[in-house]
Amino acid sequence: MSQKDDNTDNDFGLFRDAVQGVKKLRQDTIVQQPNRNKKQKEAKRSNREAKDAEFYFSDEFVPHLSDEGPTRYARDDVSTYEVKRLRRGVYVPDVFLDMHGMTQQEAKRELGAMIAHCVKENIHCACVMHGIGKHILKQKAPLWLAQHPDVMAFHQAPLEFGGDGALLVLLSIPEK
Repeated sequence: MSQKDDNTDNDFGLFRDAVQGVKKLRQDTIVQQPNRNKKQKEAKRSNREAKDAEFYFSDEFVPHLSDEGPTRYARDDVSTYEVKRLRRGVYVPDVFLDMHGMTQQEAKRELGAMIAHCVKENIHCACVMHGIGKHILKQKAPLWLAQHPDVMAFHQAPLEFGGDGALLVLLSIPEK
């Protein structure tokens, strides 16, 4: 036997003597869950919904809207009586979106977020205040609204809700 083997046997013997009577530790398997903020989670979800809703608004698509009279639109499956009720102010908006001073991209994003919020909260009527200004948002807002599948109809708002610078939007809320 070599001297190296003797040293190894001595080392194992010394180790065995040193750890004699020691109990094996039980594994600690407690996993602490990360602290999640519910408001932050809700904000992320609504941002994701807003981005999903933004998909419907294309600048390339131009629906056929009447050039005569006030701005109005009704989906094919919606009665013209509903548009007349919007014009008369029978529907009172629960949500107002003021787009004054927004760029087109900001206005699209906010419009999508407003529609997503209305669907989530079961709100049937909303008012979109685009203003008059240089007529950019006044021309684009009806084109974007006509593309969204949850928009049943819209009409130029009565004077108490904004007149020429606003639209009353009637939304279809799907059953949950």
